[in-house]
Amino acid sequence: MLKKFFLICSGVDLNLINSCSNGEQNKYAGIGATVFFTAVMASLAGSYALYTIFDSVFMAIFFGLIWGLLIFNLDRFIVSTIKKHDSKRTEVLQATPRIILAIIIAMVISKPLELKIFEKEINQVLLTEKNQMTLDNKAQISKQFESEIAKLQNGITSLKEEVTSKEKEVNDLYETYIAEAEGRKGTKLVGKGPVYKEKREKHDAALKELSDLKQKNVAKIQTNEQAIAQLQIKQKDTEAKTQPVIDNFDGFMARINALEKLPWLPSFFIFLLFLAIETAPIFTKLISSKGEYDYKLQDQETAVKNWVKQQVQERDEMLQTDAAINNKVYSDVQEDEDIYNYKRKKTQELMKAQANSFFKKQQKLL
Repeated sequence: MLKKFFLICSGVDLNLINSCSNGEQNKYAGIGATVFFTAVMASLAGSYALYTIFDSVFMAIFFGLIWGLLIFNLDRFIVSTIKKHDSKRTEVLQATPRIILAIIIAMVISKPLELKIFEKEINQVLLTEKNQMTLDNKAQISKQFESEIAKLQNGITSLKEEVTSKEKEVNDLYETYIAEAEGRKGTKLVGKGPVYKEKREKHDAALKELSDLKQKNVAKIQTNEQAIAQLQIKQKDTEAKTQPVIDNFDGFMARINALEKLPWLPSFFIFLLFLAIETAPIFTKLISSKGEYDYKLQDQETAVKNWVKQQVQERDEMLQTDAAINNKVYSDVQEDEDIYNYKRKKTQELMKAQANSFFKKQQKLL
């Protein structure tokens, strides 16, 4: 039962192969097994590749099976259409496009399996890239808010400097009127005279201005600090919204790019393995000599081909003979006097009928 299934997979004519020797049947059963297991590997590879795209086990298995059946049909077609010929050059020319197609199929099958085999290494590469992307993303978002935050902070600094400058002015005025009272500066008279009172009033006015300025600037500073806090919250929200895009940066294309950053030799050997599996049936047929099945298939095909040629030739001869007979018959009829008189009579009747019809139409018009 298993042998019959593999023979079906090889694309041979079951009636012909069953009439061949056991060794010939085993050869084609081996070719069919290679085709079948290649399709199984293609199905697994396709399922994994589609799982990275859809993130759904059901869809991955469903489309993976369809992909496996497609590869199975292609491989079976490639193997079954390679025929043995007496000329090796003809066989090589016949097999060349099929070998190219087999190489493409091997590349398509091997790549998803490489992604699965080197999954841990690929995850490490993707993690490094994600971390760098996160830092770059934060830097880019920070630039969007940097100028506005810096403007507000500069405003706060200016307000504080304004208060500090006013405090220095008040302190200087305080020192001035105290020094006047102690006789160290100004009139150098000890006591609270008119000059002292003038300087004291000036200090008190500046102190009131400082109090008002502090109250006003504190309110402005609080407003700016609240604006900075809102901008920082908005910046973090923007980072939080864009982070999932980076976290999900592990799709099929991203994994292929990450695989290319790993050493190429292991991936190349895996590709060679699948290439050998995919092209094995083709090269088996090329290097093997004509077997019993090939001779029987050639006999069957040439029998049908010759029969078709014979049928076409017979129809051509029948057509030529029939044409020659018809020519001779019409040539004889052409010289028959009775047919000439009969046709002449009917032509006269037709012309009279046409003349009568024309006359009646003209009368109606009048």
